[in-house]
Amino acid sequence: MSDKSPILLIMAAGMGSRYGGLKQMDPVGPEGETILDYSVFDARRAGFRRVVFLIKHEIEADFRRLVGDRIARHMEVSYAFQEVTSLPEGYAVPEGRVKPYGTGHAVLCCRDLIDAPFAAINADDYYGPHAFQQAYDALTALRDDEKQRFLMVAYALKNTLTENGYVARGVCEANPDGTLRTIHERTHIIASCDGPLYTEDGETYRRLDPDSPVSMNMWGFTPSLLTALAERFPAFLENDLKRNPVKAEFFLPFVVNDLLEEGKATVRVLRSEDRWWGVTYQADKPQVKAALKALTDQGLYPPALWEA
Repeated sequence: MSDKSPILLIMAAGMGSRYGGLKQMDPVGPEGETILDYSVFDARRAGFRRVVFLIKHEIEADFRRLVGDRIARHMEVSYAFQEVTSLPEGYAVPEGRVKPYGTGHAVLCCRDLIDAPFAAINADDYYGPHAFQQAYDALTALRDDEKQRFLMVAYALKNTLTENGYVARGVCEANPDGTLRTIHERTHIIASCDGPLYTEDGETYRRLDPDSPVSMNMWGFTPSLLTALAERFPAFLENDLKRNPVKAEFFLPFVVNDLLEEGKATVRVLRSEDRWWGVTYQADKPQVKAALKALTDQGLYPPALWEA
């Protein structure tokens, strides 16, 4: 790629285990659009012109037919592939391992296609136009200096909950200068009439501030992150994967946190005003469809996204 404008990286290789299926291909819009369509539409409106789809080879034909070919008429599209066999030379897939190695590994699989600051998002999450505008504007000026300079878009916790079950959220704590201090992983948060509650033991519930900023995996990075991932992935293979060969994952937020603790990077925390929507459970889908229809009726989106 010769164009150095910001890139949108969409991670679409995962299967939704609780949801049951390739939810990134499910139609949710008035004209059969996917959540991914809305993300790309909002990203293009914000200024993005390049998108990299990270998928598995086994879904490539369906993905291109259902999503990719349509978007390629409006954006410069590239494909990267995450497979369980995507390992450095000298390493073999552990016996019994079926799934790839997590979000850090996913981004690393796109290394050859990234030559500029980039936003990384999930394919099955609705982030909203304000989030993409903030990300694009910040990425156009994002440069490393004595440290690696990254960013994330955070949401108010109350704008990310579902009524259909518990969710896991990374609750962010920021420094006075607006950079990320740490992320507290809360793996069991529920919505209640008393506001968000979380538990660590399944019995005792504690309150969370509904306006707490939470990470929904919308990150912005300089290409230097890819070097850090490549340098740290072998240690994961030698240590974590050997201890838990079937399930260990090389998580992107863990690598970012390590870089923060080592004083090698900063993460600027941007706050989105948007309501985040996701299809964590099958029962979430009607709510997401209704929300997108309402946003369309309000004029935020054209009735048919890509015919506008």
